[in-house]
Amino acid sequence: MAKNKFVADYQINASKKIIFQYLSTASGLGEWFADDVRINEDKHYIFDFDNENHYAKLASIRTNSHVKFEFYDPGSPDESDHAYIEFKLEENELTQTMFLKVIDYSDGYDEEELIAIWDGLIGKLKEIIGG
Repeated sequence: MAKNKFVADYQINASKKIIFQYLSTASGLGEWFADDVRINEDKHYIFDFDNENHYAKLASIRTNSHVKFEFYDPGSPDESDHAYIEFKLEENELTQTMFLKVIDYSDGYDEEELIAIWDGLIGKLKEIIGG
């Protein structure tokens, strides 16, 4: 199945340090992104969405800047075209405005569905951090 790349920027009124903990830790992600997030003995993340586990590796991280999770099927570890989600924190130097860039490379949803999903998720995140 062909994957789609969805990219969106969301303005968030909070510091990078505050936002980043909600993007990079299992407890932070569990508050807004998934029903539950755990880390297994291999240091892989297990995201629970609607009682279904989705496995991801932390592909890259830069403190207070960006984090990328690559999803994989434990039954097909050799799959090469992994779905991923990447969060990047970007600050406009002129206005001091903070933006969260979401990059969602996955299949199963069309553009309109992804806009609705991410708008809802980021809305929940903003409620939690007050931004």
